[in-house]
Amino acid sequence: MEEGYQPVIASSKKGDITGKHGYKVKVDLSYDEVEPDEYFAVLLPGGRSPERVRIDMHAIQIVKSFIESRKPMAAICHGPQILISAGAVKGRRMTCWIGIRDDLIAAGAKYEDKEVVEDGELLLQGSLQTCQDSCLAS
Repeated sequence: MEEGYQPVIASSKKGDITGKHGYKVKVDLSYDEVEPDEYFAVLLPGGRSPERVRIDMHAIQIVKSFIESRKPMAAICHGPQILISAGAVKGRRMTCWIGIRDDLIAAGAKYEDKEVVEDGELLLQGSLQTCQDSCLAS
């Protein structure tokens, strides 16, 4: 893997999952198996998944651990919903998919109408397209 990091996919249960665009991935660990100290960074996906992830207390504990440790985190599109549920947005500069903008503001975030916002260890991208464009430009 690039830079020597191997991505690990975590979800509520092991097995194969299919994303909103039909891509299938193999889940390596369930949330309750994740030891946050063993990982360098976390990516919070967008789409429909944050609505389910944010109600899983094991997932929220992982996010809280990363926030407390000030480890790098990225959130795409609807991903900040998970940060809201972890109580991690108040006073932070953030962006997101426009459909959850009011949720971020209500939770105390400083919303910025930008495609990409960096605030300390957090990197936020407002849409999957922005993320794809950034990866292609690298």
